[in-house]
Amino acid sequence: MKYKPYHAPLYEALLHYQESGNRSFHVPGHKNGQAYRSLMNPENRKQHGSSDVIPTAAFLDMMQMDVTEITGTDDLHHPEGVILGAQQLAADCFGAEESFFLVGGSTAGNLAMLLTVCDEPQSIVLVQRNVHKSVIHGLMLAGARAVFLEPHVDPSSGLAVMPSAETVEAAVQAYPEAKGVLVTLPNYYGMGDDLKPIADICHAAGMPLLVDEAHGAHYGQHPELPASALSCGADGVVQSTHKMLSAFTMGAMLHIQGPLLNRSLLRQRLAMVQSSSPSYLVMASLDLARRLLHVQGADTFTAGLAAVDAFKRGLAELPRFQLLQPVQALQQEPPAGAEPAAGGNKAADASGRPTAPPAAAMPSAAGYTAQDPFKVVIYDGAGVLSGYGLQQQLEAYGCVPEMSDERYVVLLFSLGSTRSDAEHLLQALEHISQANENELRQGLNEPSAQAAKKAVHYISTWNNLQDASVEPFSEPIVFSLQPLSEKDTAEVELEDCAGYRSAEMIIPYPPGIPLLYAGERISPAAVKRIQLLRDEGSRFHGAADDTLRSLKIIKEGQK
Repeated sequence: MKYKPYHAPLYEALLHYQESGNRSFHVPGHKNGQAYRSLMNPENRKQHGSSDVIPTAAFLDMMQMDVTEITGTDDLHHPEGVILGAQQLAADCFGAEESFFLVGGSTAGNLAMLLTVCDEPQSIVLVQRNVHKSVIHGLMLAGARAVFLEPHVDPSSGLAVMPSAETVEAAVQAYPEAKGVLVTLPNYYGMGDDLKPIADICHAAGMPLLVDEAHGAHYGQHPELPASALSCGADGVVQSTHKMLSAFTMGAMLHIQGPLLNRSLLRQRLAMVQSSSPSYLVMASLDLARRLLHVQGADTFTAGLAAVDAFKRGLAELPRFQLLQPVQALQQEPPAGAEPAAGGNKAADASGRPTAPPAAAMPSAAGYTAQDPFKVVIYDGAGVLSGYGLQQQLEAYGCVPEMSDERYVVLLFSLGSTRSDAEHLLQALEHISQANENELRQGLNEPSAQAAKKAVHYISTWNNLQDASVEPFSEPIVFSLQPLSEKDTAEVELEDCAGYRSAEMIIPYPPGIPLLYAGERISPAAVKRIQLLRDEGSRFHGAADDTLRSLKIIKEGQK
């Protein structure tokens, strides 16, 4: 059957199953919710006192659609029917040649991509340093060697974005045998840059470009949004459909295009890392999220962007709280649906919807040219409240941010956000500003030299970077599932660690991006970075010495 964008074949199959009234002689064991519905009988309630264990009616209704691989529902690992149709519609919607549903989040997609390109032991992969831990786990499972690329650091915010094209070019020239390049775009703060030059470099070398676009499933779907990784030429792209679109949590997609990825091997790898009993509810939510976007197009984001616009206008009336954006005067964002600026890219995606250039209306220093409008990043311009402190106060007023660090708070809007949400958030910030008026006055009167020192002293656990001007990329670092033996390691004072290879991962937390990997040679810059973070009170995972006065290193002569 040839499906149209308004179809949701998998979801419709589950509706048909729910309405059929068929009796279940298959898993799952709750039997369409009957395990709980039987307890709703008045006699059973009286006899067993079961009222406290009965789920809500809405949850019971959902259980009637919680099925498995039976006639009519297809098989995720060998799709031939409604799942195949749903994935084909997803490919059409997002501009891919082929799309795969993921029920284990973007984690499953990152693992599968790395296990596909690393098709022999000790394969080299060029990897952005500050990647999600799922990428590290993929390298471990593949037994790969990673060359870590230092990302560009935006000089205004101090936040790492992605590796420059020059860094990628240099690493590709140094390691022409690399199996591929993997980068993250956008970062957790919604920051990014033009991906096309990197794609061109990879393809000229015959390497696939893999992109962890977990936070950018909506990219390229509206003129005010940055371009998607696929439209920039990426070969494999992972998106968390649940993060910025409307799927259930754990619902994600993997999109593929071009000849550089072995798709039959990719399917086998996906079967390895995904459950053989995938959640049909999660997959149906992916189908519905795609249909919403496919049918409504750019209009899907009208209400959400209006909420963002209302918040930004209100924030301008609260001078204490500042907005993170590329270094330039505040850009005037075009209204929803407006044509790109003169000279802008007016290309269309696979569905005919216009796409914005990565740097649309946002000129800036190289390395940070695109900001996701739905990721609104604010900070206390008076320097009174840290990002952590501001988050705590926002939560006290019923506003729960996505995350915070020492300076910034990330407020995540989406297609589901409303003007009412924006107004509530603005009221909370106004109350916070008034409640801290004395501290604010003190902060505003702080001598400029002290204020400057405070700004420079911003310590981010997101960056975790070496000195890219000296070493733009690392030597190959071996990843393996085999743990190091204690007899092959030694404990050395932190100050004396430079030159040795680390025997442990050093992970400032949150958000949990390693500063050092096991097997990586410790540079003087890494030692200074650890000292600085330690002295500022940062928390660490992975270190045997909780005080970070010493590190475990690999003894000379050991692998």
